[in-house]
Amino acid sequence: MSTGPAITVRGLTKSFGEVRAVRGVDFEVAMGEVFGFLGPNGAGKTTTINMLCTLAKPTSGEARVAGHDVVSERDDVRRNIGLVFQDPTLDGYLTAAQNLKLHAELYGVQSDLVQPRMQQVMEMVGLWDRKDSVVGTFSGGMRRRLEIARGLMHSPRVLFLDEPTIGLDPQTRRSIWDYIRELKEREEITIFMTTHYMDEAEWCDRIAIMDHGEIVALDSPEALKGGVGKDRVTIHTDDDQAAIAALARQFGIEAQVREGAVVFGVPRGEEFIPRLFAEFELPIRAVSVSRPTLDDVFMSYTGSTIRDAEEDSSKHRNRVMAQMMGGRR
Repeated sequence: MSTGPAITVRGLTKSFGEVRAVRGVDFEVAMGEVFGFLGPNGAGKTTTINMLCTLAKPTSGEARVAGHDVVSERDDVRRNIGLVFQDPTLDGYLTAAQNLKLHAELYGVQSDLVQPRMQQVMEMVGLWDRKDSVVGTFSGGMRRRLEIARGLMHSPRVLFLDEPTIGLDPQTRRSIWDYIRELKEREEITIFMTTHYMDEAEWCDRIAIMDHGEIVALDSPEALKGGVGKDRVTIHTDDDQAAIAALARQFGIEAQVREGAVVFGVPRGEEFIPRLFAEFELPIRAVSVSRPTLDDVFMSYTGSTIRDAEEDSSKHRNRVMAQMMGGRR
């Protein structure tokens, strides 16, 4: 059994024709760590997970998972990982127990261990009392919890969660994370997850921020937020563009409009507010100050919010698809 990093990635790239989805990423994930990939949809997160899980072959570079090369030792990698996809992959016509038993058979779990392991993982996600229920009757949150339990049936050393709570309501997302945290405490396992939800990234030991196929920052959430060095100040005025111009002219501050308000960053925001009210040449209807968030970190490295980046990525994908369809005519 390897005692080194759970995952090692060096110069990993993936291209689809002329589109470079992943651009030479490097990182390591320690054993027992909850490691997150944070970024907008289309940033290359899922493509990276697919390479690490042997579902896609790298264009170049190398990666090792649980000590095994993802290209030359695919079977060894697969025996050591669990994977929960974005899209549901359960059989809705089978019961919860039947889904898990089928998975155990596919992974060669010793027959006398299947029942106790199934009870253990289903109790962990709060579904043991529904083991004989048909999965087609489950809610979206219950299905996602069952998928996590299924991914644990063969006692993997690394569990991959690709957008584990996408499409779920906030309360259900919170409960899924309660199960993930319990999982980390009860199982000797490394968790690698992707997300574009800022609050989920906060639960990770470390996160890599990904944008346009590249890792632009990697550290603990607190360290990344601390590196921004500025508090976020949000003001509401009667003329946002005039306020942006006045902030630049009076204080040398670069501001922008985000979600219907003027937002900017300053060191020691609470100390700046009295000066703002005393000297600002325009009326201010409301003001708030907050500590840096991961969205601020994302903006400091990329120049845009995750929401804006997702819109740009969506437009880019639409252009690529239009070019592909046009070339087939």
